[in-house]
Amino acid sequence: MASDTSGKASGGGMRDRLTPGRIVVLVLGVLALVFIFENTRDVRIRLLVPEVTMPLWLALLITYVIGWLCGRFLTTSRRRRR
Repeated sequence: MASDTSGKASGGGMRDRLTPGRIVVLVLGVLALVFIFENTRDVRIRLLVPEVTMPLWLALLITYVIGWLCGRFLTTSRRRRR
């Protein structure tokens, strides 16, 4: 019986999943969320024609989520092409 040293047989540990790149992304994501929730004043935002007043944290959170969704879409579409 051959031994598997890749860690897949044991389900992979936390070290296998926490690569330096993932740690950096996690830290940046947490910092972005802290920044978003620290900015709570109301702002006026104009998108083409309508103008709305909303809390700055909500506008930043919406922008963050849109950026995250775009990133997920791009990585998913790259995987499908391979």
